[in-house]
Amino acid sequence: MTILAATKVRGLSIYTNQLLTHDRHKSIHEIGKRHHKTDTSNNLRAAVFGANDGLVSNSALIFGMMGAVSGNHDIILISGVSGLLSGAFSMATGEYISVRTQREMFEYQIGLEAEELKLYPEEEAEELALIFNARGLDMPEATKAAQKLIQDPERALDTLAKEELGIDPDKLASPWHAAFFSFFSFVIGAFLPLLPLIVSNSPEVFKWSATITALSLFSMGAFTSLFTGKGALRGAFRMLLIGLGASFITYLVGSTFNDWFMLSSNVP
Repeated sequence: MTILAATKVRGLSIYTNQLLTHDRHKSIHEIGKRHHKTDTSNNLRAAVFGANDGLVSNSALIFGMMGAVSGNHDIILISGVSGLLSGAFSMATGEYISVRTQREMFEYQIGLEAEELKLYPEEEAEELALIFNARGLDMPEATKAAQKLIQDPERALDTLAKEELGIDPDKLASPWHAAFFSFFSFVIGAFLPLLPLIVSNSPEVFKWSATITALSLFSMGAFTSLFTGKGALRGAFRMLLIGLGASFITYLVGSTFNDWFMLSSNVP
């Protein structure tokens, strides 16, 4: 028991820097304050924001190259494909690491709760009673239900994880799923401004790329509003301005470098 307690104190110190104690709570609002509570990621969110990132970053790269190489189709196409692949792998690995870290943090918190349940069953039973009381049971019934539940550590831990930590142990996000959706959604977003360059090498293709990019930015901004709760038009125009603004800036930077190199090559 001493070894387990010492292990828990060392593990918890990175969050609290204090010795572990288990105060008796007096209200439902006090339960869970010592734990960090966050929401898990979901695959749809990863897909939507992956597509947004792919569209904005690759369109900015493509238009920057348009300014830098004076419309050289092959170089712009190669740059766009490179940006698509490198960005997709970067997005996938970043999402994997993020979700993996978050999952491990949640698993660690559940592990701490399991140790608390083992070391301090009476205190945990009181917390369960407060939870049941907040759900509508009067206190004597809540205490009785908590004492019965505490006899089944697995069910008690599941209840405490959900109610105290806000974590459902059965629904922890998969880092592999998040990486998969991020990768392919980034590819889709990054492919849109690249599509006209793949099907044609006409000078008009750059106008088509700009048009497709603008329409895609507007549409994705409207769709993203489903997650932000903001108005669709507001989200659409915001996304459009941000994406086109980034593309315009990179185009100016590329064009400036092109002019500078042209000037340098003419200097004897």
